[in-house]
Amino acid sequence: MAQDGNLPLIIDGARTSRASVAELPKELTEALRTGEFHHALRLAIAYRGLSLARLRAHLALRGVQIGQSTLSYWQRGLRQPEVPKALPAVRALESVLQLPADALVVLIGPRLVRRGHQPAASFHDLRSGDMGSIVEDLLAELGAYPSSNHYNADLELLSVHDTITFDAEHRQVSLRTRLVTRARRHGPDRYLTVYNGDPGCRIDDVELITDEGCRVGRMRRNPDADTMATELLFDRKLAEGDIHVFCFEVRDDSGSASPGYYRMLRDRCASYLVQLRFDRNALPARCTRQVRARDDALPVVAEELACDMGGVSSAFFNDAGPGLAGVAVEWN
Repeated sequence: MAQDGNLPLIIDGARTSRASVAELPKELTEALRTGEFHHALRLAIAYRGLSLARLRAHLALRGVQIGQSTLSYWQRGLRQPEVPKALPAVRALESVLQLPADALVVLIGPRLVRRGHQPAASFHDLRSGDMGSIVEDLLAELGAYPSSNHYNADLELLSVHDTITFDAEHRQVSLRTRLVTRARRHGPDRYLTVYNGDPGCRIDDVELITDEGCRVGRMRRNPDADTMATELLFDRKLAEGDIHVFCFEVRDDSGSASPGYYRMLRDRCASYLVQLRFDRNALPARCTRQVRARDDALPVVAEELACDMGGVSSAFFNDAGPGLAGVAVEWN
């Protein structure tokens, strides 16, 4: 591993490093060719043996002032450099890390942006307080491709169907989800899902069971926030345009009476159906179909729903997101 003293000098603004992709470690070389910006940056920093503080100091010597927290966000995939404003900083990173010219520049932004798809909203865009950071930290711990603030971006949501079952104590006891997705490019082989329990939830006791099309990979939990992030693995890498259907169920009867259910949609979803199944002896007083821009915002759509004879209330959303879509529940 190269250390700080082996970093290139800048003479008259020109880089003296003779680095080429072929001279770099195999994993880093592959990341620069086919990976994502945050992954390649993290590997390059580790290979050069630099702390973020030292990296920031080297950038400052090149006239680039950038916060250590920003560097941390970039290498963890929680933020992406803004183009074109951040191009000088990214090129300075290439210099400090002894990478070929434009090796990182070409990785800025997911490839799907160049195909006309807008980046997904971040959790900070949709969640109030510290919850956005908590969720993103859990996802960063998983470190699974294609994780970043654009995680799951290579899968287009064609259809999502959530079925939530409540018991006689008004608690949510299970959440079954079925997704129909289409690969936007070659390569996606997993999906990252986040579960937030109701107040009083014992997140360490929550189970996630897979069914069709996926299996459980790594899992991270935050008991203080009643939150769990799970990696769902497919049995193959999808080719561009492939349709993939998968199902899973979250079982959790540890929370208090539920206020309802909302799905956070960071990207557009062509078709979203959510069904709430209630105990026939403990039906709600009211169910309201709602759409919110953020979890702390007033509903932009609020429509009262019927509850049928079987104790089921259904809400359908066409071309939903980004934002929150779901059903608010009031109990007798």
